[in-house]
Amino acid sequence: MAQSYKNLKEDFVSNLAGGEISEINYVTAVAPAAVLFWSALQSRRGFFADYGLAAFLADFLLNVGAILLATTLYSSAPILLVALLASPALLLYLVPPRTERRKRLSKSKLINERPDASKERGKLDPLPVRPFITAYRGAMMIITCLAILAVDFKVFPRRFAKVETWGTSLMDMGVGSFVFSAGVVSARPILKDRLAGRTANLKLRLYLSAKHSLPLFILGLVRIFSVKGLDLAEHVTEFGVHWNFFFTLALLPPSMALVDSLTTIAPSTALLSLILGGIYQLVLDFTNLTAFILTAARTDLLRQNREGLFSFFGYLAIFLAGQAAGFDILPRRSGSGSSIASAYTQRKRLLTRLALTSIFWATIFFLTTSSKYGLNLRVSRRLANFPYISWVAAFNCTQLTLFCAIETWNFPKVYKALDKLSENKETEKATSKVLWAFNRNGLAIFLLANPLTGFVNLSMNTLTISRERAMGVMFAYSVLLTAVAVALDRWNISYKL
Repeated sequence: MAQSYKNLKEDFVSNLAGGEISEINYVTAVAPAAVLFWSALQSRRGFFADYGLAAFLADFLLNVGAILLATTLYSSAPILLVALLASPALLLYLVPPRTERRKRLSKSKLINERPDASKERGKLDPLPVRPFITAYRGAMMIITCLAILAVDFKVFPRRFAKVETWGTSLMDMGVGSFVFSAGVVSARPILKDRLAGRTANLKLRLYLSAKHSLPLFILGLVRIFSVKGLDLAEHVTEFGVHWNFFFTLALLPPSMALVDSLTTIAPSTALLSLILGGIYQLVLDFTNLTAFILTAARTDLLRQNREGLFSFFGYLAIFLAGQAAGFDILPRRSGSGSSIASAYTQRKRLLTRLALTSIFWATIFFLTTSSKYGLNLRVSRRLANFPYISWVAAFNCTQLTLFCAIETWNFPKVYKALDKLSENKETEKATSKVLWAFNRNGLAIFLLANPLTGFVNLSMNTLTISRERAMGVMFAYSVLLTAVAVALDRWNISYKL
């Protein structure tokens, strides 16, 4: 890559100030709005029941195409796009569902059915697959993969790109959401062990976590050598000279193995997240660590990678917050499968807990950032400070609440199922195949997105390309990622974080 072009590319993504949190919320609201439209089509008309080419195209356009439009052509009018997605969904609710007659016939059977009559069809799984979590993680992965390429084109607003030091942006939220989402699903194997009565000592936990981290560490090394070897543009102040996001992800499992030992002292991972984030913020405020991270000369390995090394404490706190959410929303609560009334009560409680958790983290964020009522701290993804931690946690808990509410409204049979067979059937019906595929192979798709982004940057000048051609490239890129994700799912291959 010519040196002058490389410098232009680096300048294009450097010294940015970000945008308003409200706009980020509007843009990301497109994902729940798209899922709402998808859910209305499925629950009211059974549109995706026979999953042919037309269903796949509609699935892709709603759950991938809408997000692409929200971050590019509709970036200045995200509320309009949300309205365009939500309005037809609301109209569908005014039309009698296609299966209304069958529902009425089956309702009397369900009322008279004894709870023990479904035992022969399989006992309900204590850790069921939650369609709303699939939708949340799938949408998060889609917007992350689209943004890492779109940021290199002018059609992607600069206010959405990563902030240099202080401020908020869409991509800053994307990084934190990736970690939070990983924390949510990390609760599942721990809950499985608890249900089975298994315990592992620290040595075994460290071994298993290191085994899980090794591929991520290797990928981090591959990224270093590819970026340096191909002389690609790099944003040094993001993580450092050699550090990259893969190293941050690789350190999370062994760190969590050590943190698990502290659960006897602080049994709540949410509390551990608050403690870790609070201590890290105190160190940033009352020592010279902030100045060191932001201004130190890059004279040795530590100083060269100071952003990645120290921001890890913030990302670990985010991961803990995500795991706390996972512990709450993944397991089936006792008694929730004994009757339809009990299942409905449990689902209302789940929605309430999610909403209260969102309010809790939003309140923490307000108290840390408000100049009038709080500490007047500024958000910094570069430092991964406490305001950034609480912002990411509040945002993701709110997204989970929205997706859960959409599922609850459109697919009540998912949580009212009385046996495993029925639950699996209803879960499949309530899940977009595109979102399922992105969720199931999130890490594999993320790994594919990175070299594809590099290939695009090497093969064309993304700074001078026309708006129409840029959209064509990104559309083709999104089609390829979706095709690979769906193909891997069809081949029953799964590789996710």
